[in-house]
Amino acid sequence: MTGRNDLTSPRQTRRIDLHYDPDAFGKFSEGIARYLGTARFLVWQSVIIVGWIGFNYFAPEVLQFDPYGRDLVLLTLVLSLQASYAAPLILLAQNRQEVRDKNESDNDRRAAERTQADTEFLAREISSVRVALGHMVTSDELRDSLDKLATAVERMSDRLDRLDADHLELNRSGDVLDERGRDR
Repeated sequence: MTGRNDLTSPRQTRRIDLHYDPDAFGKFSEGIARYLGTARFLVWQSVIIVGWIGFNYFAPEVLQFDPYGRDLVLLTLVLSLQASYAAPLILLAQNRQEVRDKNESDNDRRAAERTQADTEFLAREISSVRVALGHMVTSDELRDSLDKLATAVERMSDRLDRLDADHLELNRSGDVLDERGRDR
């Protein structure tokens, strides 16, 4: 079987491989598209076209390079060539801008999701702080508790003072008490 009829392997195609940097070419096309969309370009193009037509209409026939009588064929060819290159360059620039816009939109969406998650987390934290503060003792409650405690300590102190006084009186009367305050 010959190489042309062998269907077990793909056929090698011969082509001329042009190697270029897609990013550099994309930047170049964006620069061209950006310039084509300016008023400066339109003014210069208009000046050149008016000059072209004027020269080929008013100049002597010997000097005319695109005679007006032949419907300015060369001008039409130049403008068609310009349009045939400008359209794909503009489309390439638009495609690159679309990719950038999509990436920016994705980044914005991810940032919005992170912001929302952070906001929800902070809301939960604030809620838990509020709940914890609800169980905290306020200064008024603490003051009331301290007043009650002070009153209880004063009562106990008064009672101890009375007990000490009674104990001293019993000792003076001659009753002997052991360490626990009981009769022996």
